Amino acid sequence: MRKLKNNELDRLSVDGFKEAEKTPIIIILDNIRSLNNIGSVFRTSDAFLVEKIYLCGITAKPPHKDIHKTALGSTDTVDWEYVENTMDLVEKLKSENVKICSIEQAENATMLNNFTPKQQTTYALVFGNEVKGVAQNVVNVSDMVIEIPQFGTKHSLNISVSCGVVIWDMFSKLRK
Repeated sequence: MRKLKNNELDRLSVDGFKEAEKTPIIIILDNIRSLNNIGSVFRTSDAFLVEKIYLCGITAKPPHKDIHKTALGSTDTVDWEYVENTMDLVEKLKSENVKICSIEQAENATMLNNFTPKQQTTYALVFGNEVKGVAQNVVNVSDMVIEIPQFGTKHSLNISVSCGVVIWDMFSKLRK
């Protein structure tokens, strides 16, 4: 078995990405501190044709060298917008019939492996601060809370890892 070279991967151009049909997933980053995490979320969002990323609160915005280091140009492909107040954004998206899903550990959360996204529905996935998680007021107004099952001794995953797990899971379920 031979590893493929970059020129054999048949990747989209920036224009091709902009024109491609997007996965009905919106990412909301709620007060993310790490610029490397932000860049990683952009890169994962590019890989699975995410519709848009919203950067909220203290979440840094491109262009920034530490975001670029992990984003590898995906800040030029994935549509993004800065919105200062996460709650304002969530209320706006809800009024547009977007389903708000906080990715968090909470009472009565739906385990990711038990979640089946509905076709013809757009989902906004809210990922929270590396220490405090998704703000409680955002969890309160979410349509649902999705939890990534974990079986080891740690109680959380890195935000960029959580994002990768959830986006891949939803992408694979929606693209069946």
